[in-house]
Amino acid sequence: MDKSIFSDGQPFFSGCNYWASNAGTFMWRNWSPEAVERDFKQLSAHGVTVLRVFPLWPDFQILNEHSEFAQNFEEFRMKEEPLPDTELGKAAVDPVMIDRFHTLCQLAGKYDLKLIVGLITGWMSGRMYIPPAFERRNLLTDPEVIRWEVRFVRCFVKQLKNEPAIVAWDWGNECNCLAPHNDAEMWLWGNTITAAIKLEDDSRPVVSGMHGSDRTTQTAVGEVADILCTHPYPAFTPHCRIDPLYSFRSAFHAAAETTYYSDMGKQRAFVEEIGSFGPTYTSETVSSAYLRNAYWNAYAHSCHGALWWCANDQTELPQTPYDWVAMERELGLLRVDGSPKPALLEMKKFSETVSSHPLPPHKTDGVLILSRDTDCWGIAYMGFLLAKQAGFDIHSAWCEDLLPESGFYILPSISGFKVMSKHRYKELLKKIEAGATLLVTSDSAGLQPLEPTGVIIETIFDARTPAAVISEKNGLELAIPRTTHLQLSARPGTEVLATDAEGRPAFCCAAYGKGKILFLNAPLESALLTTPDAFSENAPHYSRVYEIAAEIAGVRRLVKRYNRQLTLTEHFSDSSSAAVVVVNNSCTPCNETLEIAAPWRLCQCINGSFSDGKISIAEKTGAILYLEK
Repeated sequence: MDKSIFSDGQPFFSGCNYWASNAGTFMWRNWSPEAVERDFKQLSAHGVTVLRVFPLWPDFQILNEHSEFAQNFEEFRMKEEPLPDTELGKAAVDPVMIDRFHTLCQLAGKYDLKLIVGLITGWMSGRMYIPPAFERRNLLTDPEVIRWEVRFVRCFVKQLKNEPAIVAWDWGNECNCLAPHNDAEMWLWGNTITAAIKLEDDSRPVVSGMHGSDRTTQTAVGEVADILCTHPYPAFTPHCRIDPLYSFRSAFHAAAETTYYSDMGKQRAFVEEIGSFGPTYTSETVSSAYLRNAYWNAYAHSCHGALWWCANDQTELPQTPYDWVAMERELGLLRVDGSPKPALLEMKKFSETVSSHPLPPHKTDGVLILSRDTDCWGIAYMGFLLAKQAGFDIHSAWCEDLLPESGFYILPSISGFKVMSKHRYKELLKKIEAGATLLVTSDSAGLQPLEPTGVIIETIFDARTPAAVISEKNGLELAIPRTTHLQLSARPGTEVLATDAEGRPAFCCAAYGKGKILFLNAPLESALLTTPDAFSENAPHYSRVYEIAAEIAGVRRLVKRYNRQLTLTEHFSDSSSAAVVVVNNSCTPCNETLEIAAPWRLCQCINGSFSDGKISIAEKTGAILYLEK
């Protein structure tokens, strides 16, 4: 694991998911090593270093069920032939396909391409591909199916494990789409497949290959896979198509979701599939800028690598799903004639810049505590964006887990009567009493005991107006949508940082032991989930709430900026050297003031220019500042 492509300090890898240009999903039955080599040569020449590849399940495990009278099962065969008395035959694996996969690996090695292999590829691009014997069975819970899946996985891994181009095994493509299941069943299936892989090869990490944003799923999967992954398509991910693909919100979708998965599953995570869905969804100009921005933010937030979907356009293929779905035909980095699209040219520029600049993990300044009765992914996403615009970085934790040590906690958009268990809340209060700062934002809820927060809830009723948060002194003038109105008063000694339209407390700060608790009487994060353009250049300064909390918490950064569309991450090599990744998330070039804290000084600026205290960066791209003291 220490030397894997997912290890901290390794170069950020750029790549794509791969089906051959000549045949798409039928590449194994319509095998053309010449087409594969042409593809690999072109992709490698344009900065692609990693491919995710798929042994299509029914092409490799040829298994048919033969039955007698009234469909009474008699035996399994490979089509019409008895299972051969060989190692491959006992797993119903076609030796011709294994030879073809060996050739694929050797061609990958020729062009310095590394391979992540998706083993159980039964779901692909909107179509099921499964051996005939398993049709109409539950592919995740049926014990007969699982027995043959294990046989296939063990056989395949044993046959291919000596191929040096392979750097990771993947359960398969979005295997949670194979059949209905609950989290416990997914855990059991994933644990079974991981165990089968590691029985034959424990030298490579196992990737989950999963698609979906559910917190409990990622927690379960994180126990049984070495590496988690995201497939951050805005069309399919909740809360991600509120704004255009070129927006600030979209620029961070991949990074925010990947760090969220990593936090919930307590494993490393990377961007396994990302794309723009071709001309039915966005133009080539917007698509290439989106790739550039998303890849820079993934790089900055320690996401290890990113793979585009996918390598080639498939406009000429007759089979489903290409015949069914227009979106599936023009997703490639390469056109049908083999020429590169603008997105691939952007990938090459990005790869050439960052490949020689591996970074330590980015520093985080606070912990976002996700509570009960909330949309955990949505709240984590909005908290991530608010922190970015406020000029610091967070990671997320579930309220019922042991909380990480930090000097700054955020409990966002709490709702209902079961925010968190009493024993975990008491543990949190001890951290505040010892000197930490807590920011609470409320979506119709208080905490029990409420006294430490410095507020009194006089009454609760259905909201008639948005929540006003007003303070000329603190630069707050916000109207935040809400459904419930908490009418507050402040306890003696509580500092009122902002008031509502009636002059009542809206944002308060109370001392608790050596620490402080801030209470915002507005559902800031949950409100922004459905607020268009909430993070645009002309939006109200919603992140000012987070800025004030961070100032009170004593958060300090090496570099300060004033434009909220410019975001920073800090990466410390040791106590006297660091890198700062600066990303311009706007649609125009920037020339912005940066303040570098003494005694730090700039040694080098990569992919931008820094002069007279200002940095110049092209639109939707990033720069790397190397600092020393």
